[in-house]
Amino acid sequence: MTDKTVIVTGAARGIGLATTKLFLADGWRVAMIDRDGGTLLEAAETLEHVLPVVCDVSQPDQVDAMVAQVMAENGRIDALVNNAGVADFQRIENTDFALWRTIMATNLDGVFLCSQACAPHMAAQGGAIVNIASISGMRASTLRVAYGTSKAAVIHLTKQQAAELGEVGIRANAVCPGPVRTKLAAAVHSPEIIKAYTDAIPLARSGSENEIGQMIVFLCSDKASYVTGQAIAVDGGFDATGVGLPALRQN
Repeated sequence: MTDKTVIVTGAARGIGLATTKLFLADGWRVAMIDRDGGTLLEAAETLEHVLPVVCDVSQPDQVDAMVAQVMAENGRIDALVNNAGVADFQRIENTDFALWRTIMATNLDGVFLCSQACAPHMAAQGGAIVNIASISGMRASTLRVAYGTSKAAVIHLTKQQAAELGEVGIRANAVCPGPVRTKLAAAVHSPEIIKAYTDAIPLARSGSENEIGQMIVFLCSDKASYVTGQAIAVDGGFDATGVGLPALRQN
């Protein structure tokens, strides 16, 4: 193990949990953050060198307490992965303000709050912020008015972080997953929708949680020491192809 510590939000399941395991394999200490305390503690129980902290990243007081606990336990913060997020796919006319604010509170406010709280501690030795945006933040899509807008805002926030925190040695990048095989995706997408995505992806499949995690770990590592301010699509080529690919394949 090294002394390096990374905070991973939304770490109880999915991409966050897969990323946690990849960091551990690389010798990092991981502070696992999630608001679902039961699932978080169950996930952390079988792992070594982790610190589970129950925290709702949309609440400033909880974020401040979480960062203070990580510093008290580990003494440093070298990287922050803002992965916690929520999704609810509705048409514009069905997206009331309460739903809009719920999605923005976690997906955007949470990134801002955690980054702001961690930055002074990361500045002591430099470090990296990786914000998990989405391909939906790079291109518009059906039923994504709140979710897609929140992720587009995360991409711009990432660039602001890179511009302002670079002078104290903190890099900031965004990872934009395309369709990924997660429990959340299975819950919100029918098999027909998943097939429609697959038909439009050049690699002809959804990504895995591990494939997203590998990019996150890379961006936090010294191998990415000159990479900052970037929004990197990890999407099997989905964003690159535009429209028409499924019909072309049929021909």
